[in-house]
Amino acid sequence: MKQIMTMARQFRDEEDGAAMVEYSILLGIIAAATITAVIAIGGWVNNQFGSLCDALDGKGAGGTGGTACAKNG
Repeated sequence: MKQIMTMARQFRDEEDGAAMVEYSILLGIIAAATITAVIAIGGWVNNQFGSLCDALDGKGAGGTGGTACAKNG
């Protein structure tokens, strides 16, 4: 009986598994935040280039006209 109690205390006091789970959750949160930030910044940059493209469209070098951006399609 004493041996079972000793094993139960050791199991209760061991924190290696809990620390690994905590680090795994933290890593997942950091990865999700990074992916979200990259997607958000990518959308913002895309909109900025689109606005610049619209502003420059038709102006061309020296006022000769032309297209500032390649249109898809």
